[in-house]
Amino acid sequence: MSYEIKNRVAESSLVTIDFDEFINQKKIIVFDLKMWLKDELILIEKDFRNSVNNHNWKDYNEHLVLIQCSNNAIIPHWAYLLISSKLKANGIKNFIGSEEDYNNYSIINSIHNIDLNEFKEKSVIVKGCSNYANKNYYYSLIVDKIQNEVRSLMFGEACSSVPIFKRKK
Repeated sequence: MSYEIKNRVAESSLVTIDFDEFINQKKIIVFDLKMWLKDELILIEKDFRNSVNNHNWKDYNEHLVLIQCSNNAIIPHWAYLLISSKLKANGIKNFIGSEEDYNNYSIINSIHNIDLNEFKEKSVIVKGCSNYANKNYYYSLIVDKIQNEVRSLMFGEACSSVPIFKRKK
């Protein structure tokens, strides 16, 4: 007697939301303003602007550039904006802040931009074991965004989910 093994989860109409999939997959480069500060602490505007204007920004093509300062120097906000503007003018995606800040922004932005048609009257599970699901407010954002569209909402994994919401018929 032969038995066929079927993956019932893969064959089901369950839609899974995994916050890991909301993260930008581009290679990240950190741009550290510290290198353009006098003694790595003091921003001299004329020197800083010269460095910005003479820098080869094309080296950052095809990357996500995180603009930061790795030491305790007090940097005026316009300096970050100037770097961001130069990168933007060269078509380079950039973000002022840490990788954690960017990932947080990416997840929130992705939740806000979800196409609700993908979830209309479907059973949805919000994956519990995600590398980036460490912020509880992601869950409130996803519930707020999709609950009125879904047939049911669950949390966890397909093999052991916890029911959260079920639309009344």
